[in-house]
Amino acid sequence: MQRPSFFQLIGWWLLTLMVSPTKAHAVPLSPRNANYAIDVRLNTNTKRLDGRQTLTWRNTSPDVINELQFHLYLNAFRDKQSTFMRESGGQLRGDELDDTKPGNFGWTKLTALKDHQTGDNLLAMSQFIHPDDMNADDRTVLRVPLKRPLKPGETIVLDMTFQAKLPQIFARTGFSRDFFLVGQWFPKIGVYEPAGMRGRTTGGWNCHQFHAHSEFYADYGTYAVNITLPSRCVVGATGLPTAEKTNRDGTKTLRYQADDVIDFAWTAAPHTQVVTDVWRSKTGHTVQIRLLMQPEHADQATRHAHALKAALTYFDKNVGPYPYPVITVVDPPLHASGAAGMEYPMFITAGTSWGLPAGARFPELVTVHEFGHQYFMQLLASNEFEEAWLDEGFNQYYEGRIMDATYGRQTSMIDWFGFRMGDLESSRDGYVHLDNPGIGPSYGNVWQLPNGYYGELTYSKTATWLRTLEGLIGRRVMDEVMQTYFMRWRFRHPNAQSFIDVVNEIVPQRLGQNWAGAAYGPNLNWFFDQVLFGDRVCDYKLARIWHYADGTAAVRVDRLGDMQLPIELLVRTANGREQTLYWDGKAKTHTFSIPGKSRIVWAHADPKQKLYMDVDFNNNSRAVSPSTAPAGKYAAKFLFWLQNLMLW
Repeated sequence: MQRPSFFQLIGWWLLTLMVSPTKAHAVPLSPRNANYAIDVRLNTNTKRLDGRQTLTWRNTSPDVINELQFHLYLNAFRDKQSTFMRESGGQLRGDELDDTKPGNFGWTKLTALKDHQTGDNLLAMSQFIHPDDMNADDRTVLRVPLKRPLKPGETIVLDMTFQAKLPQIFARTGFSRDFFLVGQWFPKIGVYEPAGMRGRTTGGWNCHQFHAHSEFYADYGTYAVNITLPSRCVVGATGLPTAEKTNRDGTKTLRYQADDVIDFAWTAAPHTQVVTDVWRSKTGHTVQIRLLMQPEHADQATRHAHALKAALTYFDKNVGPYPYPVITVVDPPLHASGAAGMEYPMFITAGTSWGLPAGARFPELVTVHEFGHQYFMQLLASNEFEEAWLDEGFNQYYEGRIMDATYGRQTSMIDWFGFRMGDLESSRDGYVHLDNPGIGPSYGNVWQLPNGYYGELTYSKTATWLRTLEGLIGRRVMDEVMQTYFMRWRFRHPNAQSFIDVVNEIVPQRLGQNWAGAAYGPNLNWFFDQVLFGDRVCDYKLARIWHYADGTAAVRVDRLGDMQLPIELLVRTANGREQTLYWDGKAKTHTFSIPGKSRIVWAHADPKQKLYMDVDFNNNSRAVSPSTAPAGKYAAKFLFWLQNLMLW
């Protein structure tokens, strides 16, 4: 890289003045109780990091704190005995660690830890702990006793140095050839939760070990990060660049600033192509879009940008504002696919492949999904160790809404060679087509969910019951619930009860005390007990239609599953009349008496598919004279595919 010209330096200075996050957020948006100043150097040959950081941490609790706890996430990759490696078997989402090469493992090591005020060496007293599984070989949580207790409201400043070796990319972070995705790379303090926070009965540290399916949980703060690395590298990171310096040894140092965030991640690679764009909200807020594309995917930059703008617009309108000045999207190379589809503050990784047709909307899907985490992972900062569904499930629900609204309800995921599928439909399929949809609840510590069902229970099931909630209370009320939840709890670490309380507040206000019928009552605890905390299955069947000699008729609906939800029945008679009837859905069976003398043509239980959790929509309707239209539709589609295969 050439030495910056005078005009480039002026440009950087102006950029710092105009878009500095510090200036934009002069009034803090968050508590900012965990603040980092980090200097790190990347050696691209040895795949190592050498870092120095100052952590300024404030005790926001009413408790006296005698110890600190830290995450050392990269130690999950130090050997096969860590909890992460034992649980994952060295693979994640189809990618696998090549453990035949010692250089593919990773680790992190604190080399100094001092109290800045007293000079006390705190490292000598520190020890690894294993709060979740007592695995003595796991080194992902470090306990640091304090020589001077930290009183409520007091601040401690820690001076730290560390070394780290990045692993081969297979689980989000690391290296692959000359590509680096550096996530969860620095010693990171846990979250101290006082009694009452997120339902705790006593105060204590929430600092779990790194598990195969767990992601992260952290407090808010500011990050001032200097990254030194070879000049040939193109860099993207959390936050905005505020300065760049060319060094005499062939390296450069870039400074990034990020405020009111819970993490900091970055990427470096020599061949990345940078594409920039801008999104503007209706209120005038501007967000810089920075796409870091692989050369072979450069023609897909517009697809990524369009999807990202659609997500920004949808969230801004239906949930709340995106308050940050930038969003960076990283397109990892194929050989680093283990880094794809991941989220960090103001920084996400996408996923695509060369030559992907426009009708296969996987780049759009991943971009929309990962951006959505900016709301549920970052702005709400829910605990992804203990309540992953609050992030992943909510995000999956909005992914479906945004994709369906942008690309069509039946074509938002695939629209290719006559094969069509919507995003929300696909998400539902992931749940209802389980061998046992009642395998377990969405709620719970991720490492304690039924083995092999993390994705289905956390993502698909949650998105499906959220869509069911929307069906029951209506889109307008659902949006008010989500907007209230977001605005009330952003920057505050909500839990399940936080969301339930908002639902129980808004729904009776808007729909009345008996909105679901006297059998249920005004609040929705009965709903969450079944869909979130329980493992019940929803399956209603239209079992039979009768016609009596006096001209009247009846329809019987059976409840085959153990989930109880209010349900509608739509009946059409031969005179063209349609009528909707209601049942609380509690009994095992219910017979509707149909008034009038006209014969029933067909009847449909849950005709609007409000009960999106129903595992079998095919048994919800019955016609007196069966229609051949569905068979004809699928026969035509089969012949279309057969014709294309024969012409291939």
